[in-house]
Amino acid sequence: MTELPDLSRAPAPVDHRFPCDNCGADFRFDPAAGTLTCDHCGNTSSIEGTRARARTAIAELDYRAALDANLPQTEIEETRVSICPNCAAQVEFDADIHASECPFCATPVVTNTGAHRHIKPRGVLPFALSEPEAHASMNEWLGGLWFAPNGLQAYARKGRSLQGIYVPYWTFDADTRSAYTGERGTVYYETRTVMRDGDPTQVQVAKVRWARTRGKVARFFDDVLVLGSTSLPKRFTNALEPWDLSALQPYAPEFLAGFRAEGYSVELKDAFGEARVYMDHVIARDIRFDIGGDRQRIHTVDTKLGAVTFKHILLPVWLAAYKYRGDTYRFVVNGRTGRVQGERPYSKGKIALAVLAGLLVAGAIGYALAMQG
Repeated sequence: MTELPDLSRAPAPVDHRFPCDNCGADFRFDPAAGTLTCDHCGNTSSIEGTRARARTAIAELDYRAALDANLPQTEIEETRVSICPNCAAQVEFDADIHASECPFCATPVVTNTGAHRHIKPRGVLPFALSEPEAHASMNEWLGGLWFAPNGLQAYARKGRSLQGIYVPYWTFDADTRSAYTGERGTVYYETRTVMRDGDPTQVQVAKVRWARTRGKVARFFDDVLVLGSTSLPKRFTNALEPWDLSALQPYAPEFLAGFRAEGYSVELKDAFGEARVYMDHVIARDIRFDIGGDRQRIHTVDTKLGAVTFKHILLPVWLAAYKYRGDTYRFVVNGRTGRVQGERPYSKGKIALAVLAGLLVAGAIGYALAMQG
């Protein structure tokens, strides 16, 4: 686990609730308007410094300093979270909510005031789609699924609203220089005589001539993205990509007003291990290109890392977890593009009808062919 600096003087837990200065109800961030909006009285308020922040580059943090617990106190944040007993998601709930359901798996959760101290987010990608727009995308996706139960589709359409969740991610930058040894293969052909149907026939047989080689490649990796959560299967989150990281805003808690945020459960060091797997794959591709020829063999790779930097960011996801006939179905929607992914439900009845219909069609075709004969 990544060590954090001494938190004895850490600031009080961050409050993502902002009272309306007109009626006192809570503001929420409105994705369409990009402002704080009060649903009670209609009052709106701009997010202070939004335009100025948009023009400010998001500063990276030093990876080695974080591992050595040398990050400044200003980079540490404390939030109050509840941990789901089923999927272990660490989700923030409002202080006045004492019981709810986990948005990731629909398990009943008794909320508490557990503190989650973590590296503060540096960037946030604000929601761009409203809940009705995300719900429409999910319904369209469900409607296009073959063999999905009609009951589930109807339940999802009539069910409760989707929940807006900011999901934690890490990004990594690294300057790499790799020295390699390997072999370059050149394909050539030899003519051979083989017997086919009792007759000698000449054929061309491919052969490879290998030559030893060595060289160096360099690549700068920018914003290698790694999921900081274990609450959702990666096949779901990967399917939501790409994310328009160029639209990242420097972190401000106002963007989280009216939404929930998940605390990261994948520690910084483990996340960088995942990033290195991706980097090594890209470096291997670069080496094969550098070797050239028709075939390539890589024997050794020695990669030197320059300064490695990172940032903790939050990405927007609309999430629904539906209990249907004893099973939980989860659907996630990219809060920027509307791309949908989720559990693939099947209706045994629809599959049986499809098989029966196929058998009837095959039987009819067989009967028609037999009559023609």
